[in-house]
Amino acid sequence: MADILLLPFGSAGDVFPFIWLGRQLTARGHRVRMITACLFEDHARRAGLEFIPLGEQDEFEKMIRDPRIWKSGIGTKVVFEFAAQSVEPYLAAIESCGKADLMLAPMTAFAGRLAREKHGIPLITVHLQPAVFLSVHETPLLHPAMRFFNKLPVWLKKAVLALPNPVDLFALPKVRRICLANGVRPPRSLWREWWDSPDGVLVLFPEWFAPPQPDWPANLLQWTFPLEDLAKEQVLEPELRAFLENGERPVVFTPGSANVQAARFFAVAAEAVRRIGCRAVFVTREPKQVPPDQPASILTVAYAPFSTLLRHAAAFVHHGGVGTMSQGFGAGVPQLIMAMAHDQPDNADRLERLGAGRGLSVRQFTPERVGRELQHLLHDPAIHQAAQACAARLRQAPAPEVLLEWIESRMK
Repeated sequence: MADILLLPFGSAGDVFPFIWLGRQLTARGHRVRMITACLFEDHARRAGLEFIPLGEQDEFEKMIRDPRIWKSGIGTKVVFEFAAQSVEPYLAAIESCGKADLMLAPMTAFAGRLAREKHGIPLITVHLQPAVFLSVHETPLLHPAMRFFNKLPVWLKKAVLALPNPVDLFALPKVRRICLANGVRPPRSLWREWWDSPDGVLVLFPEWFAPPQPDWPANLLQWTFPLEDLAKEQVLEPELRAFLENGERPVVFTPGSANVQAARFFAVAAEAVRRIGCRAVFVTREPKQVPPDQPASILTVAYAPFSTLLRHAAAFVHHGGVGTMSQGFGAGVPQLIMAMAHDQPDNADRLERLGAGRGLSVRQFTPERVGRELQHLLHDPAIHQAAQACAARLRQAPAPEVLLEWIESRMK
């Protein structure tokens, strides 16, 4: 039995894939401990994992309540700065566990790489979205202007990508100081030296969503979407079940589990569904974001496992987080994305290329446009066929034994 540490960083879409990994590794007989924000302690423990809280809950809440988090470009700065501030508490939690056999962490959990260099613990970098690969062959669409960038020749892309990277501008100075305080030689660039672990890189999205590129790391295993949403532990609430059973299929709306500034999103959603006369389910951890006095055709819930809920949905409207979008793929429903920041524009672009939905910018997300796009999604047979094709591909996912054996081979 090995001692394995999971170090997810971010919102539910970032944490749930690690819960899925933890389930699989625990079933193999390993001891698995998760270190992340206090907000996810109940989720992890219900899945059978040991849990070590990272800092105080209000620290993570403070980050997600910063309105800049959902601004293109600026949101990246907020995330990287918070990632740098989390290094010391992450490292302290790792060291409190004693000598582990293996760590799995995203690139933003910089303490994982620091612990590797300081203590020699093997590290697997886990990438959840293709937007983290700044390939010159298929550069992710992190901003609408990058559509023009992708038309440039490879040599010119290389020259542009050689310029300073945001992670080095916003996180590297603090990470350098922490490295020196721990007797570790700091990287000259987090992106070029610490982005991918030499011990292994695990990619949790399938090739049909993002095919591998020649400049991806060589020591990489590409898998598929984990589709973890705690459906085993949480069934649909009686009120929601009754709503789904007594009427036509609704459109499901969610701005993401970490989005607590979504009042405009729900105001637009409410007006759009009123205009086209459909039913809707609004999913938000803060129901006060929904306009008051909604008709009986709209039900608001704090949480519902999407793998269960979306089986009853006519369409899915959301922010474009990769975990949320993969649940839409799994259910085979047409999707509409309001892409704000981070990996969301790239995910929306890939959704459109698959023909399974549409992407809008925040400015384009208006009642008129959303109503028009929903009518298109609800009635276009080609989009429904493409969405069903994505679901069929996911049903062909390989058994996890090969993945788990690869993970175990990364240990000393």
